[in-house]
Amino acid sequence: MEYRSSDTDTGNSLKEVLPDLKKGKLFPCYLLYGEEEFLIKDALDKMIALILPERDKDLNLFLLDGEHVDIEGLCRSLLMPPLLAGKKVIVIRNTRIFLSAGISPELIRNIRDQMDSDLDRAAKDFMHFLRMMGWSLDDLKDGGWKKISDNEWQKAVAGDGGRDRETWLPGMIDICVNRGLKETPAAMAEAELLMDILKGGLPEGNHLILTANTVDRRKKIFKVISETGKVLHFPQIKVENRKRQILMDAVKDLLTEAGKTITPGAWAAIGKKTGFDVGNSMEAIEKLITYTGEKLTIEEDDVGEVIGKTKEDTIFDLTAALTEKNLHRALSSLKDLFDQGIHGQD
Repeated sequence: MEYRSSDTDTGNSLKEVLPDLKKGKLFPCYLLYGEEEFLIKDALDKMIALILPERDKDLNLFLLDGEHVDIEGLCRSLLMPPLLAGKKVIVIRNTRIFLSAGISPELIRNIRDQMDSDLDRAAKDFMHFLRMMGWSLDDLKDGGWKKISDNEWQKAVAGDGGRDRETWLPGMIDICVNRGLKETPAAMAEAELLMDILKGGLPEGNHLILTANTVDRRKKIFKVISETGKVLHFPQIKVENRKRQILMDAVKDLLTEAGKTITPGAWAAIGKKTGFDVGNSMEAIEKLITYTGEKLTIEEDDVGEVIGKTKEDTIFDLTAALTEKNLHRALSSLKDLFDQGIHGQD
């Protein structure tokens, strides 16, 4: 698959980076960021496969969660030679060191969208938002958020008057409190430490790969990585034909690897279930490959068995149940809607 970057600062694309990796031309640091998580994951897998032989991955590949990474420990590891002779790759997934108050409007939009699809990420991003604003979860819980005036919110989240905060903010706060999330230390000193390491240069053979959903390109750490490494941007695919083409290429690769084919009817059924969203569609294909076992062709009936109902299907069921005055079916459909992320305010 070819993914073109729209990042005018770097002009890098995976199509340009992969041939260099095949030739052994590597940079000390890479940043992969954007809204298309599946494309980032796929690009990361391809890059790692070209940098490290399979036999070296157990000892020379380190996968870290950006939410909990110890930057001081990371910097020490970056300066240490690999355990095995050859290359060493450290990956920090979903790093937050590129976030800043300057992108708070985008971050808030992402949080609100993710409340319906990815509560874990929404909660983590919300905690980082609080940290950037200097607000405390303890101060906001139990109705404390009401003390934030519209004017204060406007200053924190430019362009958002905040008059509809009551529709989502209390729920987000409760989710974070119930999960026992705690404020994390400021990232400024961590970013400065990592910048010093990158400016000084990594030992030969050591490489750092970072992935992120949202970045502030004005931050110094972004500029340092752009100068010393490569930045690849994977923006949200908005053109429907482009989205479907990327998805079809990805599905073709996955099915070929599994030795399977898919019927047109099954493909259309997946589109109905997922809206041809790249990440959700690929997850559906992976489930179908596992479900069909030794069967070589994925058919429409398989999709119906494996992939859950869409929200539209469930709303139809609920409407029908209410018309028929079938209380048991109505309650069951209502529960399905809640499980799919539909809430009272929607």
